Amino acid sequence: MTTSPVRILAAVSAVAGLLPLLNAAEVAVNWIETPPGAATGVSFGVPWARGAVRKEQAFALTTAAGKALPVQTWPLAYWPDGSVKWTGVATVAPTETGGALKLATTDRTVAAGRALGVRTTERAIEIDTGAMQCRLGTTGANLIESITMDGREVAREGRLVGVLQDGPEMDVDSAPRRERFASQIEKVAVEQSGPVRAVVKIDGRHRTAQSGRAWLPFSVRLYFYAGETAIRMVHTIVYDGDQEKDLIRGLGLAFAVPLREPSWNRHVRFSGPDGGLWAEPIQPGGGNATQQAGERFEGGRFYTASATEQHAIWSDFKLAQPTADGFAIHKRTGAASTWVFAGGGGRASGLAFVGDVSGGLAIGVKDFWQSHPSGLEIRDAAKDTAQLTAWLWSPDGPAMDMRHYATRAHGLNATYEDVQAGMSVAYGVARTSELTIFPTAAVPAKAAMVAIAKAAERRPLLAAAPAHLRAADVFGVWSVVDRSTQMKAAMEDRLESVLKFYQQQVDERRWYGFWYFGDFIHSYSLAGHVWYYDWGGHAWDNTELGVPLWLWASYVRTGKAEWFRLAEALTRNTSETCVYHLGPMAGLGSRHNVVKWGDGAKEARVSQAAHWRPFYYLTTDERTGDIMRAQLASDLAAIKHDPMRLAQPVLPQDPKVPGRIRLGPDWFALAGNWMTEWERTGDPKWRDRINAGVDSILAMPYWLRSGVRNGLNPDLGKDANGQPRIGALKGGGSMTVGYDPATGKLIPIPDPVVGKQVPVNYNLSTIQGGAQVMFELVPLLGRADFAKAWLQYCRLGAAPAEVLDRDRTTGTEGADASYVESAQGGPRLAAYAYAQTKNRAFADRAIAALGRARGATPRLVSAPDVLNPVHESPGISTNDAAQSGLTMIEILALCADALPAEAPPPPTDFPGRGRRGGGPPPKASPKGN
Repeated sequence: MTTSPVRILAAVSAVAGLLPLLNAAEVAVNWIETPPGAATGVSFGVPWARGAVRKEQAFALTTAAGKALPVQTWPLAYWPDGSVKWTGVATVAPTETGGALKLATTDRTVAAGRALGVRTTERAIEIDTGAMQCRLGTTGANLIESITMDGREVAREGRLVGVLQDGPEMDVDSAPRRERFASQIEKVAVEQSGPVRAVVKIDGRHRTAQSGRAWLPFSVRLYFYAGETAIRMVHTIVYDGDQEKDLIRGLGLAFAVPLREPSWNRHVRFSGPDGGLWAEPIQPGGGNATQQAGERFEGGRFYTASATEQHAIWSDFKLAQPTADGFAIHKRTGAASTWVFAGGGGRASGLAFVGDVSGGLAIGVKDFWQSHPSGLEIRDAAKDTAQLTAWLWSPDGPAMDMRHYATRAHGLNATYEDVQAGMSVAYGVARTSELTIFPTAAVPAKAAMVAIAKAAERRPLLAAAPAHLRAADVFGVWSVVDRSTQMKAAMEDRLESVLKFYQQQVDERRWYGFWYFGDFIHSYSLAGHVWYYDWGGHAWDNTELGVPLWLWASYVRTGKAEWFRLAEALTRNTSETCVYHLGPMAGLGSRHNVVKWGDGAKEARVSQAAHWRPFYYLTTDERTGDIMRAQLASDLAAIKHDPMRLAQPVLPQDPKVPGRIRLGPDWFALAGNWMTEWERTGDPKWRDRINAGVDSILAMPYWLRSGVRNGLNPDLGKDANGQPRIGALKGGGSMTVGYDPATGKLIPIPDPVVGKQVPVNYNLSTIQGGAQVMFELVPLLGRADFAKAWLQYCRLGAAPAEVLDRDRTTGTEGADASYVESAQGGPRLAAYAYAQTKNRAFADRAIAALGRARGATPRLVSAPDVLNPVHESPGISTNDAAQSGLTMIEILALCADALPAEAPPPPTDFPGRGRRGGGPPPKASPKGN
């Protein structure tokens, strides 16, 4: 048997007929959705095959007609040989490209028609895009000091604002104290300053108005493009309060907007659903077509000031979106007067404008209604300066309550949750929002206003086709969609049916909200026709069993925008809300629970960089880059919060080590973090840290299977002397080893009964992203000895010690695939073994799993069984969907040349974790789909 670290590439790419593309240094990129309606600044990532592009390479970007576009590029990642693996690209794409754009290597880069200018002074940073000028603050509260167009200031004093509430509202007789807070800048950095794009990062904390308390760290990035007026903002807050009393009543971005024109030439607009627009002058009177269009109007009788005869001037306006299903618009003439209902609807798209015919400002919020309670507000439009606020958390909604859902634990066996004292804390979790700021030199036409609302609602993106991504050999094991046989077509149908089902469930089940939008719920109750939103560890999924990896694999192999949007939303949510970004648990993530940070299991597998890499490389999103880099400290947090502290307490006779982790899933996750930093920087110290672990593993008697079967198992109770019993651990053992964070070395911990390490088959080892990390890491390292050890793990995951001992010499044990592990991860490991050895027994073992892979079969459930009509699909759970989806994708890639022509029938059983209330699955509704 021979093992090559690059053989997996040949197995995947050759079958797809992609090997001739590997040396291409050009690529076509297309909009993943309908092209935007206006020229748009856009950033995206493009991968290259190993050795194809050098670090200093220049690029040209052209339209299908051959027109050169301005382009700015930078390396995002490197191959081990120093060639560029991913290139970040920024351009201003025209409205209609007339086909794909082409990015190709060139001797020189085409500059922007007018290069973007960035000037840094002691007190400010000045940006000139050619279409507008923006002055950024470096101290104080104002992130944006001013925005100017055509020589006129159209906005000033752009700052973050909020309302802090002291404790929850317990009853109608108590009114908690509230205090306003605003941003306070601590650090400003120009991260990128090029001819096409500039990026400025502003960090700080909020400061309360009365007490002067500094709290709630923020990180804001502002993006500017040459020739563009729009400013994109990526806004992150990290919660560092006391969750028992520090409730946020409002959180937003506010600007002062100077108004120079008379009241009848001032206008307010809110975007609604489906291109709808609420548009009114602040002094509408009886109505005038010119005025209603937002054009200059001469006013007339009853518009000018009069003590008795004058059309009302409306000063304050607000749109509140308290839920995903409804918004309302109100206005009033002033603080001494009542609010008047002015309109409403279902789902507002999230843009507000205030200004006059000489200029104004609009702010759009991405995922506005999905992230409720949200709002838009305009105050003082009748004065010389209006106040425009985009509320990410609206004061018209309830206070943001960060407490756990219960004051007691309910037990792992009863509720599948692992709540531990003092661990259900929100301190350190984060939330990122995206906004777009649109300064204008007049009141935009209604169609133009709708266009900018759409641009803010969904960020346009250019991307290379799946065939190019596959040829570049990025993101591990997958293949481009192939429906050439009945078997392959059936598997594709099943994969797509599950994705469509989850897309449907997000909306039908209203998986929305500021802290929740993007995530899925873990398990389903057929008896109750409801996802277990309230049942311990069955609730919010929090990346369990590789859900982000499943969604990203689904996108890269299909290129379908709907799967990109599912993966984007899930990544943006789970990388922030179930990951700790500061505090003692920084770098770790929380296991699934009713409250996203509620479970006591805090582990590196939840927060690992492998989950977020595709989003970063495809979009160049710097915030995601920050999150991945922060994971470099997760090893320190992991040993501080030993993942086996309860299930396998340290024994007195254990070797004295700095900390403990498991080979899988912990070391796999850490190795993925280091692999990501190695490829992003090219710094060999991260490769060396991985190799320190590899050397340690290869020195252990059973390589990647080394561990212990026995330990202090709390479930065994105590012996006659009152001492905890030593016995078999749950799950057949643990791959627990010592870990030294100073060197990256792993230290064997002997089994307390046997006196040395023993072979262990731990079911969670490779199904939490471990296999996907190894599929990429093994070829990158290029070590034949480690490739041999990984292949042995895939072949002999369930083999006894004597077989593993023989295999060190023969390398051929288990040729009948009888020792492939039987747990969820086994089929993909068998598929890998087939791709490496071409031994048909491994292919047969892998392909057999496809017969157990279910598609979704949605059926309608209606009143009175449910509140609203919904669909359910028996047998579908998020754990199984993610693992089955990844397994199918990987088997289709690795065993493509061994697949039978005909597909097996879909399974008809209904597996899954226990049903609350018990009983068999209910009968299907006669109403069908």
